[in-house]
Amino acid sequence: MNEWLVRITEPTVVVIDGIALLLIVIGTVETLIRAVPLMLASSSGHQRRDIWLRYARWLVAALTFQLAADILETSIRTGWDEVGRLAAIAVIRTFLDYFLERDVAETRERQKAG
Repeated sequence: MNEWLVRITEPTVVVIDGIALLLIVIGTVETLIRAVPLMLASSSGHQRRDIWLRYARWLVAALTFQLAADILETSIRTGWDEVGRLAAIAVIRTFLDYFLERDVAETRERQKAG
């Protein structure tokens, strides 16, 4: 039974990592398309910050998929390297989520005040 789980999990991890890669590429291209004109023009800091917050959301979404893939991978490979990698990604994702939410709250407060 364990063998068929490994055979199913390995390609599933590749697909989920592919989804994460796709999210990063889409978010990066979208950010580039939206940010370059703003940087060349005299735009408000509000507009630039909104673009970077949107990009951060793309990255957090991708990181979430990568974390899911790592959880699956760790379930079939129980070496300490895999567990350490999963822990590092979980910590990074947690910090990104925290700072993203803080930035979103600050942006909302500024928009309400302005």
